[in-house]
Amino acid sequence: MVASWQTLALVAVSTVAVYLALIGFSRVAGLRSFSQMTNFDFAATVAFGSIMATTATSPDISLAQGALALGVLFATQSLLAYLRKRPRVERLADNRPLLLIQDEHELSENLDRAQMTRNDLYAKLRLAGVTHLDQVDVAVLETTGEVSVLRVDPDGRRVDPRLLANVEGGRTPSTVVPPAPSEASQGTEHD
Repeated sequence: MVASWQTLALVAVSTVAVYLALIGFSRVAGLRSFSQMTNFDFAATVAFGSIMATTATSPDISLAQGALALGVLFATQSLLAYLRKRPRVERLADNRPLLLIQDEHELSENLDRAQMTRNDLYAKLRLAGVTHLDQVDVAVLETTGEVSVLRVDPDGRRVDPRLLANVEGGRTPSTVVPPAPSEASQGTEHD
């Protein structure tokens, strides 16, 4: 199937126009527009891309419709960001971060809740530069799906509790998965 030059020119003009509209709205809405701090930010980012693509390539969607859709989405995102300052709205709108490791111990119940395997967790730890589990004070699955790894402080200070205030899944003895024994410790244990 071959498109006419007129159709191709319309796609090019539409793409530039909707891109400029996106930039304009993002300047008005502020820096948070494309952040992925929460699940609704991620959803908005995906929706922005979908609206842009549809407006640029679909002959059934006018530039005015695409620009209006972008504007409404930016306004909705800004309104929700404003309303999230209220704790009740924040609880409804956001998932809560989930503790995955505490004091080098994996929290198996939380891994199950997050639908993560040990290998998924270990991959995230490797990406964070962790070479031994005893380097990890806590690991948290953030609302964006990223894993934050807070290392053991060399001075022995614990993680500031304020950093974990909204994190779910504190450790109980039944949820702790003991770390796999290292080869060195297996060879030196005596009963």
